[in-house]
Amino acid sequence: MSTDNVNASQRVRCDACPVMCYINPGKVGACDRYANRDGELVRVEPHVILARTEESGGKLVPFALGSEDWDGSLTKPEDAFVTAIGAGTTYPDYKPAPFIVSQEVEGADMVTVVTEGIFSYCGAKVKIDTDRHLGPERSLVRVDGEPIGHVTTAEYGSQMLALGGVNHLTGGGKKEGRVTCKALMDLCNGEQVEMEIDEGLKVVVQAGAAPIIDEVPEERMRVGCGSATIGMFAKQWVDHVDEVVVVDDHITGVLSEHQAGKVLDVKDTGIRIRGRRSTPGRYFQVAEPGSGWGGTDIDDPLAIIEGFNPKIAWPGLTLLMVSTTGEQHAFFELDEGLLPVERALPESLTTSVERIAENCEPALCTVLFMGGAGGSLRAGVTDNPVRLTRSVKDMLTKVTCGGAPAYVWPGGGITLMVDVTAMPERSFGFVPTPAIVAPIEFTLKLSDYGALGGYTDHAIDLQTAIKQGGPYADTQRR
Repeated sequence: MSTDNVNASQRVRCDACPVMCYINPGKVGACDRYANRDGELVRVEPHVILARTEESGGKLVPFALGSEDWDGSLTKPEDAFVTAIGAGTTYPDYKPAPFIVSQEVEGADMVTVVTEGIFSYCGAKVKIDTDRHLGPERSLVRVDGEPIGHVTTAEYGSQMLALGGVNHLTGGGKKEGRVTCKALMDLCNGEQVEMEIDEGLKVVVQAGAAPIIDEVPEERMRVGCGSATIGMFAKQWVDHVDEVVVVDDHITGVLSEHQAGKVLDVKDTGIRIRGRRSTPGRYFQVAEPGSGWGGTDIDDPLAIIEGFNPKIAWPGLTLLMVSTTGEQHAFFELDEGLLPVERALPESLTTSVERIAENCEPALCTVLFMGGAGGSLRAGVTDNPVRLTRSVKDMLTKVTCGGAPAYVWPGGGITLMVDVTAMPERSFGFVPTPAIVAPIEFTLKLSDYGALGGYTDHAIDLQTAIKQGGPYADTQRR
């Protein structure tokens, strides 16, 4: 940042993170979160509280302190919740959290301690609803050519990614850290991020939106595995077709062999399926993973059929092959040589194929922010940080992020996860160390707060918090 023709006395030193920017008048720091306004260090974005209103039907809605559509008053202060969004940080760690707000809730004296945590140890767990093979497990996920995470396990109709983490933020090169930090912030703020997976596909991820895979939007996630699909729809097929094969990369189902078919007295067809038979009517590894039928690499479903036993099969035998989303389907009839010949799908089967698609949920991307609330953050809550950890584990203290409930992992420390779509817009920021800035709130009884060594002498009531703001109070967005 240029300092030409700027009197040194006009600059301010920001102490909100370890970078310690010198900020010229009318300028912002490296993180775009703090600015120099007439020689005063101010927070660029306003502090956010949540409140229930009649217009919202009793749901919590965000209010930005000083915004034009809010006069600062609360019709029902007991229903308000002070978030850490825009509150500021505890850095350099020795000082209490920016806001320690006391209020009465249902007759109990409560306190909420809020701070914008600087998370170096953080990342995102991403669930992508798709049957398509995005890439092998352990493959690197890249943004702008830089590794930001890796592919993990495939779950039921979804592919999981683990992104971020301290090793990518600080353990690689400077560009890797910057790219990782920006990708995490964008993902957590609900923006699109384009990724490329080594030995795999390109995918555009946006929290709460359908994934775009190799420029094709994914419409639906599968209704179940091939075996589950057989069980769900067997009764709708039994009187209309002799055999059904549900093609799936993981568990391909065969109606006549499946227990559901046996119970419904489906006749043996003598069909022979490639792959490894697990239990009757359930086959593994019928093909390689890919973007074809049921998450396999095949475009021709007959590729997984070795043939039919001539002692069992018969000319005219009908066969429906369908994927686990209903997007791909084909109908065949065996000729005199017991070879399948494709026919038009009968109307009697159209409904069942459409029913598969109907039972598929919309494909979405889910982004969970995951971070470890470390010593510096906890020191802003109590002078004995381990007591806060114990209070959280004993469920005396509730942890939220921007008002959204957070899941706290068992074991040591306060390692949390939160669905970013449940948080207000623009909840996340960054500092160029690099690290993610995320809101975190601790709510507990005032008496319990005093018992764990909390800064009770710094507690203020809600109306005072709204009126005076925090240590870097400002009411205007840029």
